Amino acid sequence: MPRVAVLMPARDAAGTVRAAARSILRQTERDLALVAVDDGSTDGTAEVLARLAEGDPRVVLVRGPGEGIAGALQRGLVRCDAEVVARMDADDLAHPRRLALQRAALEADRALWAVGAQVRAFPRRAVRDGMRRYVGWLNGLVTPALVARDLLVEAPLVHPAAALRRDALERLGGWRDGAFPEDYDLWLRLAAAGGRMTNLPAPLLLWRERPERATRVDGRYARARHVALKCAHLAAEVLRGRREVAVWGAGETGKAFSDALAAEGVRVALFLEVDPRKVGRTVRGAPVFGHAEASRARGLPLLVAVGAPGARPLIRAELEQQGFRELRDFWCVS
Repeated sequence: MPRVAVLMPARDAAGTVRAAARSILRQTERDLALVAVDDGSTDGTAEVLARLAEGDPRVVLVRGPGEGIAGALQRGLVRCDAEVVARMDADDLAHPRRLALQRAALEADRALWAVGAQVRAFPRRAVRDGMRRYVGWLNGLVTPALVARDLLVEAPLVHPAAALRRDALERLGGWRDGAFPEDYDLWLRLAAAGGRMTNLPAPLLLWRERPERATRVDGRYARARHVALKCAHLAAEVLRGRREVAVWGAGETGKAFSDALAAEGVRVALFLEVDPRKVGRTVRGAPVFGHAEASRARGLPLLVAVGAPGARPLIRAELEQQGFRELRDFWCVS
């Protein structure tokens, strides 16, 4: 049994899959299997993978009917006979020490269920400001505490940069297919089950940015789907039966969370705002108060729903100065 099984789904990736696979096969961690799932490609991807399998017995080729990434991952997981299952995408490039470092981190801390890594988005000319901000934020989440703190901001691990315990995947039932991002769904379920996650403080994946990637064109990765998933987690785990919350931020982000929480049976009792033009108004049926009146939110779970760059640290500092404690009294969401 190999120490690590690398699960790599591929669909119409003939131009990049060879380089992605070779970046895995050339790892310093030699005791591995590369489980490559061709998910109904029509461009020669399967042939590239078949040639790789002929030349290296560590490559396991699995053929799928074109069922989508969650189905392909589940299909491939059956063939992952290792205690550690690492994800890889067919257009990314792994650092040679990625798997060795991630396996060592999982062995050193049994409380960790998943270990990601810092990433570098490439090619540089294709990386837009939003992606640049996301990568900068994610690359700062290098402890389990920081990942837990920012769990509801965005996906705290890059899916193809992650390595997970197989027994944790089995406990969770693996990946789910639905009208939501399968990776973020997995991280939220992992956290709800008591697992810890972190990112290694080293860039171990070159993460390819391209306009046709699924997160750009597939509706399951739309912002509204992420917000709905976060609010379902909030209702089931963080709020645990509470039916009223306060929200810092009466802008578009705060409204989106108010609407998604309402679908979960949770009502926004009041908003807090820094913009004086919004103070005194009513938003989604709730009054808007100035941020200096944050004491009005005491006794209510407070969600900081502000997406403006740089605003979150300032709000954290102000709330902590007023005696609010993060992950007890308030949670940052986005």
